[in-house]
Amino acid sequence: MKQLNLFLSLAIVLVSVFLCCQVISNSISNQQNNNDYAELNHIRYGLLSVEEWKRQISVILYGEINKLDLSKKNERDLKRHIEVMLNNLIDNVDKKIREGNSGTAEGWIKQAFVNIFISLEDIKKGIPEYADTIINEMTKSKTKGQIKAALNKQLKEYFKQTVSTQGTVKISRILRKTGSKDIESAKLKLDQAISARHSRIFNQALLLIFLSVILFALSGFSKQPLVPSRYLLLVASLLILLFSGVTTPMIDIEAKISQISFTLMGYPVHFENQVLYFQSKSILDVFWIMITHEALQMKLVGVLIITFSIFFPLLKIASSLAYYYNYHRARENPVIRFFVLKSGKWSMADVMVVAMFMAYIGFSGIIASQLGALSSTGKELAILTTNGTALQPGFYLFLTYVLLALFLAGYLARNSKA
Repeated sequence: MKQLNLFLSLAIVLVSVFLCCQVISNSISNQQNNNDYAELNHIRYGLLSVEEWKRQISVILYGEINKLDLSKKNERDLKRHIEVMLNNLIDNVDKKIREGNSGTAEGWIKQAFVNIFISLEDIKKGIPEYADTIINEMTKSKTKGQIKAALNKQLKEYFKQTVSTQGTVKISRILRKTGSKDIESAKLKLDQAISARHSRIFNQALLLIFLSVILFALSGFSKQPLVPSRYLLLVASLLILLFSGVTTPMIDIEAKISQISFTLMGYPVHFENQVLYFQSKSILDVFWIMITHEALQMKLVGVLIITFSIFFPLLKIASSLAYYYNYHRARENPVIRFFVLKSGKWSMADVMVVAMFMAYIGFSGIIASQLGALSSTGKELAILTTNGTALQPGFYLFLTYVLLALFLAGYLARNSKA
């Protein structure tokens, strides 16, 4: 029975090692995919993008130009404007002729003939007919097509002159990575990859946690002191949980505008999935950001994070090994006894878990509050916001490590009493 129990425990640890590698590999890959997906959906490439506004407004303006037509009321108004313009044009032509003929005898003679044979008032009497002729010409299908083509060409030139200075290096990198020709196809590929891996990561993490709990439960059911082989398996299980917990993302912080829409000139203007902020970080990611920061205070925080999330737990495990094997009378050493039997009350790893959970609640509450103030629903403008802040498998793996480390301390205490 003991051999079967030991064989089962060994099998659990081996499977846990495999699951740990899978969780870390998939989490790192999915973390990059999440960052890329958030980058593609960032508000700088949508609501704040000149190119996106050009794309949507061009549809509206081209549509209005293609619908261009003259109603009866518009024809009357246009005729009045044409008559005024023709009247001014005739006056200006007459003025230019008189100015050109003034000052010379030849010009005086030319102007005399003009005054005799040409009546300015008679010409102006024909202005309504001239205006009707112009309007009739403008209402012909061929002329309408020429006017629309000219307007479309000029509009196209204006759009060419309106360019964005925003860099697209990141977008190009993501398109090459996904093998996509455009942003929409890249989004689709990344979304499918993220969804598939997300479910896989959570299932693998839950299975890893379940196996670790089973391993410790098998040791807890027995009232006998831990044998070396079983103790080493429990330590290996803790190391697996710790390693997977600190290398995989603990929390995703996301704030985005799910949808914003309004009507412009009778046309809908629509933006979706406008990411305002996104971060997906593991403990090691946070440490690296802190330690590479220029400010000394940030470096200090980074050192504290790595100390109490990795070094302190490893020191506890090393102390428990020394205590179990009584290396150099370690069981009588007060420091070793403190780390093994009493440090659970003061373990900063516990504080790390609480801090991450409180950070989740805090970020979730702040983002929900701010996005709630931004949300709007009305006839003119509709804004729907989403708070995507969520705890990730790394948090639950690290939490499991903290709890099971307390059980290991209890098992060792039971050994010392025995």
